[in-house]
Parts: sequence; structure tokens; C-alpha cells
Amino acid sequence: MKIAVIKYNSGNVQSVLYALERLGADAELTDDPAKIRAADKVIFPGQGEASTAMTYLKSRKLDSLIKDLKQPFLGVCLGLQLLCEHTEENDTECLGVFPVKVKRFIPENSQEFKVPHVGWNELENLTADPLLHGLPANPFVYYVHSFYAELSEYTIATTHYIHDFSAILHRDNFWAIQAHPEKSSTVGEKLLENFLKI
Repeated sequence: MKIAVIKYNSGNVQSVLYALERLGADAELTDDPAKIRAADKVIFPGQGEASTAMTYLKSRKLDSLIKDLKQPFLGVCLGLQLLCEHTEENDTECLGVFPVKVKRFIPENSQEFKVPHVGWNELENLTADPLLHGLPANPFVYYVHSFYAELSEYTIATTHYIHDFSAILHRDNFWAIQAHPEKSSTVGEKLLENFLKI
């Protein structure tokens, strides 16, 4: 099984590759459309700024390619946000796979809530979905983000920070996780393992 990890000059890609390696997956970092199209599964990780990322994707025509892919596809962190239709980060139009808006956290109480949201937090309201199969009760995952995807019909797990937001999304062959599975210990490993089995 060949895994394409999409390269688009965002941070945090190497730790995702290491996590996949630990699971025995054959993963390659690439922005080559032919390799991405031919892969059995595609992972779209990243940390960074949305408009810069979208500019890179468009320059390689990866924006249209991603939307047309039919194999299982997993967005991670910035990857989740870019799969949505619009982000408030520099007022950026994104890929629109999920008809969901991405908004900036506004701290209601600066003593209690800091932005960015950094650290461990709980996945709640999990639905029956192959990506979530076999997770422990009240699983915790590791977050680093200042923007969040709103709740929608595609939300399959939520997290509460200031308010509820979409922790994990699923539509057709597209899944997306806001947290960092590669930094989320056994829960994150299970999420990646489940994705590789889909």
C-alpha cells in the first residue's frame, strides 16, 4: 500500500512521516500530481498560514487535483482547515471539500483561555465511523491551533475549547483531524492506524 503525503511547504510534515513509518506504512512526501493520483491513500498534514499554503497548492494545480481524488484522504491540522470552504486567516478561500467555515478563536476570558489553543483536550460526541473505531472512552489528543472549523453535518467528533468545534470531519472519501495524531500518543496512533485500514 502506497501512501502519498502532500508536500506544500508547511511545517510538521516530518513527524507525520515518522509516525507512519512506525506503523509500517510506505509513505512518500510529494507534490507530484501523478504520484498523488496513483497512491492508495493520501495524507495532507501541516502547520502554517492558510493563504501561503493555498498559493502553493494552486501553483502546482494541487487545489483542483485534491478535490477530484477518490481514494481515502486525511487532512491534519492546517490540512483540515484548507479542506473547508473559507478561513478567516487572511480571508482565504480554501478547497471547499467541506462546506464549512473556519473561524479564529476569540478568547472570552484571557485568564482561562489562551489563543492559540495548545495542549491536550478531549474528543467528545464521537459518531460511528471507521476512523474512530476502537478508540478508548474519553480519548485525549494534542492540539496547536488558533483557528477552528465550525460544527456541521460532517462533524464526527467535537472538542470543547471556549466553545465546541469540529475536532474531526468526514465527507465521502475525505476525513480531517484538527489535532496532531502524530503527537497524540496511543490515541493518535490508533487514528492513523484506522485510516490506513479504511
